Amino acid sequence: MKSAPEILIVAGELSGDAHAARIVKSLKKQIPDLKAWGFGGDHLAAEGMEIKEHIRDLSVMGIWEVLKRYGYFKKIFDGLLADIKVSKPDLVLLVDYPGFNLRLAAALKGSGIPVIQYICPQVWAWKKNRIPKMADVLDALICIFPFEPKVFEGVDLPVFYGGHPMVEETRHVVADAGWKTGTKLALVPGSRLQEIDRIFLPMLETAGLIQKLIPDVQIRVPAANENCEKRLREICQGQNHLPPIEIVSGKMRELVKGADAALVTSGTATLETALLGTPMLILYKTSFLTYEIGKRVVQVPHIGMVNLVAEREICPEFIQHDADPVAMSEALFPLLSDTEARQKMLRGLEEVRDRLVPDKGGDAVAKILLDQLKGDA
Repeated sequence: MKSAPEILIVAGELSGDAHAARIVKSLKKQIPDLKAWGFGGDHLAAEGMEIKEHIRDLSVMGIWEVLKRYGYFKKIFDGLLADIKVSKPDLVLLVDYPGFNLRLAAALKGSGIPVIQYICPQVWAWKKNRIPKMADVLDALICIFPFEPKVFEGVDLPVFYGGHPMVEETRHVVADAGWKTGTKLALVPGSRLQEIDRIFLPMLETAGLIQKLIPDVQIRVPAANENCEKRLREICQGQNHLPPIEIVSGKMRELVKGADAALVTSGTATLETALLGTPMLILYKTSFLTYEIGKRVVQVPHIGMVNLVAEREICPEFIQHDADPVAMSEALFPLLSDTEARQKMLRGLEEVRDRLVPDKGGDAVAKILLDQLKGDA
């Protein structure tokens, strides 16, 4: 191993940026002069990584949305390959973001550079034919869900369970002090602008119906970043018939922790909310093309990760045309007070936490990477 090893990290989304940053921090305990560069965001930058492309430009959801930006992604893909050829990093760590990252892994096959994927693509949900392809282009896979290694049994690919980073991250979160006494509702529209454009207004309309039932309900919305906050405020403008809300910059976990219930976009935030112990409804809306293709190929019974981990529906899911404010308000209302429906969901959320294990502050994953760097894996 070089005296100052160099790692390329590709994290294309907000959650991946945060998880990778914890790994880099842990790695630097063992290798203080570690050089890290690649695609990421503010969390990785704070750990000293050189950011070549920022996640604000990389986070895109949906088939049609990716196709519209094909030229941009091809340009940065080709540029990254050129940079790799020059710098020849000792290890490539691909964090989630499978559409881009698995193509990069294929392009690096035969380069002699170990390529490790952290956070397994949801091949168990669709495109199971990708499993042998992943084995062909990856040197190792690190999963965050305990059921995932079984999917790769019989495949020639080292697969590790590194624990789930959110278990530890959410354990000591304290509720935001901005909440006042009374009923508290959080709306969590995610970190992708196109996601916000599709689901935030239905969220607001649902909150408006809740306000008619509970006039003094508090409604707060965490904005993932400045761009999201700007878009959220733009959507709120001119919606005088909807209830007053407070948009809070950051503080997603603290805000959700203090809420009685939440309306949450499908994705990482659903598991995050579950681990924070807050009852929720799950909302998913995408483009017509993406939805029509997706419903034909997805092979799992649930879209919410919290329900997949539980292997049953704990939190109701409102998908595409079913994301109706009237139906959502009727399902949400019982979760805002001490009802049997709320208690049942709380028991289910505790079950989800018990099924996962912590990743020890990134140390578990860092150890796997260090073994790869030393050639011990």
